[in-house]
Amino acid sequence: MKSVVWVILRAAQQAQGCQGDMSLEEDSRWLEWVTKQFESIAGDDKEIDLDEFKTALKVKESFFAERFFALFDSDGSSSISLDELLEALDLLIHGSETDKLRFLFQVYDVDGSGSIDPDELRTVLKSCLRESAISLPEEKLDDLTLALFESADKDNSGSITFEELKAELENFPEVMENLTISAANWLKPPDLEQKKCKTPRYLTRAYWHNNSRKLLFLCLYALLNVLLFIIAMLKNAHGGPWFMVAKGCGQCLNLNCTLIMVLMLRRCLTWLRATWVLRVLPLDQNILLHQIVGYAILIFSIVHTGAHVINFARMSQTDGMYQLWEYLFTIRPGIGWVNGTASNTGVILQVLICLMVVCSSTFVRRSGHFEVFYWSHLSYIWVWALLIVHCANFWKWFVVPGVVFLIEKLVGIAVSRMGGLYIVEVNLLPSKVTHLVIKRPPFFHFKPGDYVYINIPVIAKYEWHPFTISSAPEQQDMLWLHVRSMGQWTNRLYEYFRQPESQTIYNKRLSASLRNRRHESRIENHRYCNIKCYVDGPFGTPTRQIFASEHAVLIGAGIGITPFASILQSIIYRMRKQNYPNCNYSWCETIKDNEMKLRKVDFIWINRDQKSFEWFVSLLTKLEMDQADEEPEGRFLEMHMYMTSALSKNDMKAIGLQMALDLLAKKEKRDSITGLRTRTQPGRPDWAKVFQKVSEEKKGKVHVFYCGSPALAKVIKAQCEQFGFNFYKEHF
Repeated sequence: MKSVVWVILRAAQQAQGCQGDMSLEEDSRWLEWVTKQFESIAGDDKEIDLDEFKTALKVKESFFAERFFALFDSDGSSSISLDELLEALDLLIHGSETDKLRFLFQVYDVDGSGSIDPDELRTVLKSCLRESAISLPEEKLDDLTLALFESADKDNSGSITFEELKAELENFPEVMENLTISAANWLKPPDLEQKKCKTPRYLTRAYWHNNSRKLLFLCLYALLNVLLFIIAMLKNAHGGPWFMVAKGCGQCLNLNCTLIMVLMLRRCLTWLRATWVLRVLPLDQNILLHQIVGYAILIFSIVHTGAHVINFARMSQTDGMYQLWEYLFTIRPGIGWVNGTASNTGVILQVLICLMVVCSSTFVRRSGHFEVFYWSHLSYIWVWALLIVHCANFWKWFVVPGVVFLIEKLVGIAVSRMGGLYIVEVNLLPSKVTHLVIKRPPFFHFKPGDYVYINIPVIAKYEWHPFTISSAPEQQDMLWLHVRSMGQWTNRLYEYFRQPESQTIYNKRLSASLRNRRHESRIENHRYCNIKCYVDGPFGTPTRQIFASEHAVLIGAGIGITPFASILQSIIYRMRKQNYPNCNYSWCETIKDNEMKLRKVDFIWINRDQKSFEWFVSLLTKLEMDQADEEPEGRFLEMHMYMTSALSKNDMKAIGLQMALDLLAKKEKRDSITGLRTRTQPGRPDWAKVFQKVSEEKKGKVHVFYCGSPALAKVIKAQCEQFGFNFYKEHF
C-alpha cells in the first residue's frame, strides 16, 4: 500500500501547485482526506460494499455503479479496500490516456470477452442517456448505437476491439483532456485544484476600465456624503460629540433618502439611456446603486438613532427633567419641528427601514416570497411622509425629485389603463413557464430587451410584477411574456391556466377572429382566452445598446433567454431589411440603416434540462433557416447550446453517448436533443475558451450581455475583465 500512496503523491506533486511542488504538509493532508472519505463510507468493516459504493458515487444508473465497482474490486472479494481505492485513484486521476481508455473499454465490455458487441454498446448508451437526463425515443437510441458502432468497427468484424475504440477516440481530442469520473467527487481531493498566483481582480487595470463609470459615481457619492457629514457636524458643534454625529448622519440621510428615489425613476432613466448621459453615469447599474444606497441608509439611520439615544441618556442624567423612555417614546420633551414628534417618528422610521432592508434581501426574493419584498417595499410612502414630519429640512431635498416621481406614477397609471389590454392566448411550457400572448395596442412602442410591469386582476388585484418582453418590436399585433414559476404570484398564474375547470371570462367585445374560438381550447397546455390585464412600461435595460455594438455576445441562463428572444427576432427583421431594402412591410419603415452596427452575434443559451429548450426552439429554428446557405465561419449569428444536466465529454459515463451524438448530428445535420442544426454541448461552458475564441475572431469591440443567475454573472464578468470585454447584466 505504501508504494501505491508514494506513486500517487509523486504524480500529484508533478501536476499540482502554484509554481512549485506540493509540500509534505499538503501530502499528508491529501492522504488524510482520502482516508477520512473512505472511512466515512466503509464503516466499521473497513470495506466498501456495492450499496455503499452506489450511494457514495452518486450516479443515477446502477449499471455504471456496478461496472465501476467490479473494476475497482481487483481481488474479486465483493468489497473495496482502501488499497484498492487508492489504486483506482491513481488510475483515474493520474493515469495515462491509455490506462484510462483501458478502464473505459472494460466498462463497455460487459461480458469480459475482450470486445464490445452492438447489444453491449446499446445497453451502455441507454444508461448514458439516463445518467445525463436525456430523453430520446427507442428508434433514436438505435440510430445512435448504429452510428457509433459503424464508425468504430473499422474492420466490419461485428465487434469493437480496444485498438478500434482507441482509434475512434483519436477523432475526439477534447475528450482526453481530463477523462475521469466527474460524479465521484469523493474520489478527488478538494485541495488539489490547480492554484493560480494572480493579482486580485479588483486591482487589475481591466476591472477599473470596465467599471470606470460605476467607480467614479461611487467615489463622488462617498465624497459628497463625507462633505455633508463634516459640514453638519461643524454647524452643530455646540451640542456635544454625539449630537454632532447624529446631525451628520441626519444630513447624509437627507441626501440618501432622496437619491434612492431618483435611482428608481424608470421612465427618466429610460429616456436618459438614449442621450450622452449614458456615457458618463452608470445608468445600467441603477439597481445595484439603489441597493448600495439602501444599505447606506440603514447604516446611517442606525448610527443616527444610536447617537441620539446616547445623547438622550446623557441629558436624562444631567438635567433630570425627563427619563430616557420619555425622550424616546413621548412628545413631552418637545423635540422636533412638528409638535415635538421627532423621537416618535424616528423610532417608527428605524423599524420601517430595517424591515424594508431585511425583506428586500436576496434570501427573501429568491426563496419564492417575492410578495413579501413587494408589499414591504411599498412602505416607502410612509417613510417619506414620516421623514417630512421628522426632519425640518428634508422637504427641501425631496420636493423636486418627489414631484418627478409623482408625475412618473401618474403617467404609469394613465398608460396602464389605456388601450384595454387583454391576454388572448396562453401556452404552458416545460419547467412551469407560462407564455402569455397579449393584444398589443397601437401606441405601445418598445425596443428589444425592454421590460414591463404587468397586473392581472384575476390573479392578484393589486400586485405588479416585472417581466422582460420576449417578442420583437417589429411584431405589431402581439406582445409576448414568458413567466417562470418561482414565487407565489407566478405559481398562481401557472396553476390558474393549468386547471381544466378554470373558465376564462369572455368579454362581449371580442374581435371577429376570437369570436369563432369563443369556447376555451381543450388542446393540452394551450388555450385561447380574453383576460383583462394592465401593463406599465416599457422600461429600458442595458440590452438597448446591442445594436450599437460591433460584436455582441448574448448569454442567457434558463429563462434568462427572454430579452435575447426579443433581440434575436428583431435581428431577423433587420437583416431582412438589409437584404431586401425595398420591403414594404410596416416594420421596415421604422428601421434606420445606421442603427445596425453589428458585425457578429454569438448567442449562448445554458439550460439545466432538455425540456427547457422547447421554450424557444421554434424561434431558433427560424434563425438557423435564415442562415442555412451561409458557411459556418461566415455566419452573422452563431448559436451555442449547453445542457448542464448532461455529463461532459470527458466523463467516462458519458463519453460514448457524446461521441454517438456527434456522429449522428453530422450524419443527419440535426441535433438529437433539440432538433436544431446547432449541436447541444454537455455540461457548462469553459468561459476562458469561449471568450478566447471570441477574441480571436476580431470582429470589433466585444460587448457581453447576460441575463440569468447572479452567481454565474460574477464568473462571466471576471472573465470579461480579463479579456477587456464590456459586460452588461440584465437586472431590474
